[in-house]
Amino acid sequence: MTERTERDPFMPDINYRNPEYYRNRELSWLSFNERVLSEARDRHLVPLFERMKFLSITASNLDEFFMIRVASLHSQVEAGIVKPDIAGMTPEQQLERIGEMTQEFVRKQYSTYSRSIKPSLRKAGIEILQDHSKLTKEECKYLDKYFQTHIYPVLTPLAVDSSRPFPLVPNRSLNIGALLLDKNPSKKKKKKKKYEFATVQVPQVLPRLIELKPQKETLRFIFLEEVIRKYISVLFQHYEVICAYPYRIMRNADFTVEEDEDINLLKEIEKQLKKRKRGEVIRLEIAEDMDEDLLAILQKNFRVGKQETYSIGGPIDLTFLMRLSGRPGYDSYRLEQHVPAPVPEFLGDESVFDVIKKKDVLVHHPYQSFEPVIRFIKEAATDPDVLAIKQTLYRVSGDSPIIAALAKAAENGKQVTVLVELKARFDEEHNIVWARMLEKAGCNVIYGLRGLKTHSKITLIVRKEGDEICRYVHLGTGNYNDSTAKLYTDLGLFTCNNEIGEDATAAFNMISGYSEPEMWHHLIVAPFWMKERFLYLIARETEHARNGKKARIVAKMNSLCDPDIMEALYKASAAGVSIDLIVRGICCIKTGIPNISDRITVRSIVGNYLEHSRIFYFYNGGMEELFLGSADWMPRNLDRRMEIVFPVLSEPLRQEVLHILKMELKDNVKAHVLQIDGTYQKIDKRGKKLTDTQMMFCQEADKKLPKPKKKTAEKRFEPMGPEENA
Repeated sequence: MTERTERDPFMPDINYRNPEYYRNRELSWLSFNERVLSEARDRHLVPLFERMKFLSITASNLDEFFMIRVASLHSQVEAGIVKPDIAGMTPEQQLERIGEMTQEFVRKQYSTYSRSIKPSLRKAGIEILQDHSKLTKEECKYLDKYFQTHIYPVLTPLAVDSSRPFPLVPNRSLNIGALLLDKNPSKKKKKKKKYEFATVQVPQVLPRLIELKPQKETLRFIFLEEVIRKYISVLFQHYEVICAYPYRIMRNADFTVEEDEDINLLKEIEKQLKKRKRGEVIRLEIAEDMDEDLLAILQKNFRVGKQETYSIGGPIDLTFLMRLSGRPGYDSYRLEQHVPAPVPEFLGDESVFDVIKKKDVLVHHPYQSFEPVIRFIKEAATDPDVLAIKQTLYRVSGDSPIIAALAKAAENGKQVTVLVELKARFDEEHNIVWARMLEKAGCNVIYGLRGLKTHSKITLIVRKEGDEICRYVHLGTGNYNDSTAKLYTDLGLFTCNNEIGEDATAAFNMISGYSEPEMWHHLIVAPFWMKERFLYLIARETEHARNGKKARIVAKMNSLCDPDIMEALYKASAAGVSIDLIVRGICCIKTGIPNISDRITVRSIVGNYLEHSRIFYFYNGGMEELFLGSADWMPRNLDRRMEIVFPVLSEPLRQEVLHILKMELKDNVKAHVLQIDGTYQKIDKRGKKLTDTQMMFCQEADKKLPKPKKKTAEKRFEPMGPEENA
């Protein structure tokens, strides 16, 4: 920590919006992907198949980053926008720097693949061929038949000439571009000796890695695109194939929905999804040894330049590693899979409502099972005393038991209201299907709020109990998705607190109607009240510090880039507030700036589970306040989304959440700490006890389960047999 100088920390001459105090959001995200890559490069603590997963994740992360963030910057440049961001960078400057950093990052990705992953796989008995010239005679014979029976019938070669225009190449599809020469040219063609261009899409319906017949103990694979290259002349029998190389494009997948009062949101999103398929190409990946003439044709037709072209020294698109990492029979190269532990409170025969009636219950996923959340909806669907179910859905799984339960509840005569957020990026089509299915079942479906995304995670169940109406609420930090609940770390709260129930009712009335409550008991809701409340909480800690009192803030989130929040944190730090931030991804704050941020620490935990929970702690002069929620400290969460942050009121549960924060601040295995120079470094573990919080929380979840009772010898009287009697 930098030594503080003696001065009045509240001098008005400090410009807390000085661009030098902030990091560009996009460059910060690239640093996050570097941290993911560092896990793929860690041979000492990360097993081989886990490293393969991390490398695959860096590739899929980068794809989404280009389709949305980089595409948005391209649009800004085309629109002539030159306004700098909080770090003082114009869109054009950002694109230039992103290009430089990404080119270097891609080189590091493929260095990791070729120098670390491939040799380690070979030692494990797995060999991946990228060159068909290395096939044995037996393997060639096997592939001859495989190509004819499995691959050839699926391929569609697309030639380009005066009658056949350059085809629409699908986003993120792997393709093979080829230059051809007519074997029987006309006299005119003979003089020009003109090459023809053709392209073939590598079928996504076939496995990317083709398993060859095993040789001794080695399992050998070859890439599908390399097999197509080997036999590509079969597709162009009257032409000589001069060269053939794989390539892949990335299109602009960002779109804005015009949400006028008269617009049908569902139809408008369907319309925009069709446009996404034809989006501008913003990235071209090519084999590093691609023929220059072939490359020129691709660059011309996709309208990309050198900056948008990425020369790949290995297999294009490393996401194939994710599927390979799931291959059975290699458990020694993986971490032991933790099975989410049952939640002790829900182990008995009591209904979920009886359990929640007794006390609030906190569930920590994926260390604890997501099953209680599913059971909550399932029981409500069949319980004769349940009158209504209301829920917000942002992302759900492909075969969601929650969707099925909601449909069943409507069929059973319950009043079911579901907000299905159609604008959830890359889940738009998915959510349209679910929305229509729920409507068909009789649910009242809301497609989202005009001008906002609904990102809150809340369920309200209204139940008649005698002469009373009881409200049961589930609030969470993560989606109602039973698949990602096994991979993302999130917290969920079950409660029947009457005031929270009233707030939940008010929230759904606001979603389904036009009413806005005059006040909230406990819930903090964006976009109208949340930012103001957070700024107040930070300012309160600042005031305590100014008055010489202990002041502390601990906040855990996915991303931090809201200018107002960051400025408030800088002012708090300058006043003497101790601030510890746990930010997995984007963080635009800089640490260690003398008298500005030298009381701020930032750490990022990148582990086998994706850190997703949001926790906010304020010391408040000893009257500690603790909140959980769905919102990050980003403009989109605080200003353009409906989000909910909620307090943890039960003292035992508060201690559980504080324990989570305390241990994550001690993590020295998966934590990366932000340095003064803007880099992230892992903590020096020499001479220290290793603390891997994700592993520790797995163990703690298992320890919470009641120990099975020891079986005692059953005592009973048995009559003696005739021989014993004798």
